[in-house]
Amino acid sequence: MKKVLVIVPFPMSEDNRAKRRAQSDAVELGPDIRFDFRSVKAAPKNYVSASDLALADIGMLEAGLDAQTEGYDAVCIDTVSDSGVAALRSELTIPVIGPGRVAMLTAMMLGNRFSIVTMWEHWRHLYTKTLGDLRLEAACASIRSLDIAPDNISLMNGKEDEIFPALATLAERCVEEDRAEVILLGSTTMHQAHAYLAERLPVPVINPGPLSYKIAESLLGLGLSHSRAAYPRSPVPRGDMIHAMLDGVADYEH
Repeated sequence: MKKVLVIVPFPMSEDNRAKRRAQSDAVELGPDIRFDFRSVKAAPKNYVSASDLALADIGMLEAGLDAQTEGYDAVCIDTVSDSGVAALRSELTIPVIGPGRVAMLTAMMLGNRFSIVTMWEHWRHLYTKTLGDLRLEAACASIRSLDIAPDNISLMNGKEDEIFPALATLAERCVEEDRAEVILLGSTTMHQAHAYLAERLPVPVINPGPLSYKIAESLLGLGLSHSRAAYPRSPVPRGDMIHAMLDGVADYEH
């Protein structure tokens, strides 16, 4: 049995983690792979500023630092920001998958132009960074948002009748006005809207979280992981220090 650790980017209860775990229901996975969901000890309230992203990287790094010694075969990051991916790749030899990069690269296998549909305008910088890293700016037809502050804990529960149609309208504009050939959901917190959108749009709709799980399964099946040449290991690991830092703020009210 292969085991994959999914790192949830906010401290939350088991009940709230279950809303994140529901993403795995949207993808067919083999019987010999298991996904465990673990929350970080500390995180920013949301991913708006550079300091938010620095804290997010540290939180994700600490949560996954011991994944390999704990017996996990891969790590998935449950945020399209891909926070912590590079840092964890420098520490681990098992695959570490970020849904943001995976979603954009998969979009390029399905079409020539894609649009990102998201909840909040303040998340735009997350997408432009990954687009720049991948040199895919020309392939991004548009980034459109509802500009509604997201609920990272309850997700869309109780707001489906309002938000799902609004997202569909936004995505239709991407296809009709921006000539998008693929639609990407801009956050794993939006996974509940995927089925609704996929049934109503004439182009593929990528659900980043479940896609990352399938990519993890595929990499494990192929015996592939990230390149150590691209992600060199630190000559002086500081795992104990990182754990101590996060233990000191684990109970802090974010």
